[in-house]
Amino acid sequence: MFDPDFFQTMYLTFILAVVTTLILLPIGIVAGNYLAFSKGWFKTILETLIWMPLILPPTVLGFYLLLAFSPRFAFGEFLQNVLGIKLVFSFWGLVLGSVIFSLPFMVNPIKSALISLPISLKEASYTLGKGKASTLFFVLLPNIKPSILMAMVTTFAHTIGEFGVVMMIGGDIAGETRVASIAIYTQAEATNYSLANQYALSLCVVSFALLFAVIFMNRKTGSKGVI
Repeated sequence: MFDPDFFQTMYLTFILAVVTTLILLPIGIVAGNYLAFSKGWFKTILETLIWMPLILPPTVLGFYLLLAFSPRFAFGEFLQNVLGIKLVFSFWGLVLGSVIFSLPFMVNPIKSALISLPISLKEASYTLGKGKASTLFFVLLPNIKPSILMAMVTTFAHTIGEFGVVMMIGGDIAGETRVASIAIYTQAEATNYSLANQYALSLCVVSFALLFAVIFMNRKTGSKGVI
C-alpha cells in the first residue's frame, strides 16, 4: 500500500523537475551558443561558473543559498519584507536552487553539439542574409535536436534526484518542499525502509525509462546526442 503522502510528494518532485527544465531550456540555448562561438575572458569565467555545481558538494551551494535568502540577512530580509518574496523553505526556493545546480546538465550538451556542427552551416546562413538569431533558431538548433532532447532529459532526471541543495534551502515540509529525495532520506532514517523503497524505486524506474526512450530514439534515427 502507498503512503497517503506518496503521490503528493512524487507530484511535487515532478513539478519541480518540469519547471526547472523549462526555465533552463532557453538559458541553456543562449549560454550554450555563447560558449560555443565566443572568445575572451568573460567566456572563461562563465564556463567556470557553469561547471562549478558539478565540482562543489551540493551542500555548499545549498548553504550559501540559505544564507543569501534567509530573512535573517540583508538581502533575504529585503526580498521577504519589501518584495514579499520568500525563497527559504518554499517551493520557489527549490526551483532557484535546482536551476543553479542543474545548469551544467542543460548548457554543456547544447554547447558541445553546437561546436560539433560544420562551420559551413553558419556561413551558408549568413550568405543568405540571415542574422545570428535566425541562424541559431532556424539553422543550428534544428540540427542538434537529439542533443537538446538529451539535455532536457538529463536535466529533468538530475533534478528529481537532487538532495543536498533541496535539503539545505527547502527542508522537509509536506506539500511544499518535501520531494522524493528528501522523503527517501527521512524514511530511511526512521527505518521505514518499505516506504523509502517505494520512493527510490519510483525514481529509478522513471529515470531509466526517460533515458532509455531518448537513447532508443536517437539510435533509431541514426543520431547521437552529445553529453
